[in-house]
Amino acid sequence: MHISEGVLSGQVLAAGAVITIVGTTIGLKKINYDQMVHVAILASAFFVASLIHVNIGPVSVHLILNGVVGLLLGMAAFPAILTALLLQSLFFQYGGLTALGVNTVIMALPAVLVHYLFLPMVGKSERLTFIAGFSAGFFSIVFSCFLLGMALWFTDQNFLKTCIAIISAHLPVMVIEGIITGFCVTFLLKVYPEILPIHKDGK
Repeated sequence: MHISEGVLSGQVLAAGAVITIVGTTIGLKKINYDQMVHVAILASAFFVASLIHVNIGPVSVHLILNGVVGLLLGMAAFPAILTALLLQSLFFQYGGLTALGVNTVIMALPAVLVHYLFLPMVGKSERLTFIAGFSAGFFSIVFSCFLLGMALWFTDQNFLKTCIAIISAHLPVMVIEGIITGFCVTFLLKVYPEILPIHKDGK
């Protein structure tokens, strides 16, 4: 789901950079000292998940895990995902620096959205926790595909076929991410509940 350099228009790149700066600034303010380790671990998981990928036109298909990152971090997902994408760009030339802002928005904004949509279900019961995790993983990819399609569409409407191909290619990824996130959140609730934001909020 990395958009390569030289694909998007200047206006789309600028909009992505602005949103990323705002989101990262807010996210950094949300991180406290105790949460630093959690942010680092989840950023590392996000970094590793994207190493194995399949190229499809100007983008690539791979596991993302932005659903679990968003569910556990909220707004802190922005700096976590930005850091991972920056390292991927520098070390492996995934995406590129000029598209860094847009790529961050595509993956971090859905992560924050699923946090607020599905976190209230976590901890109610084991079944609801799994459903919340599955939904977070599934819909984070759905929203990411939508944002990626919008970025390409606003650059050139001739990218319509590419957008359809991208969404189709990510259908299995949506289900896989949902299952992985569901099991991860359920497991963490049992063995390491302190990492879940519901405990920090006093719920």
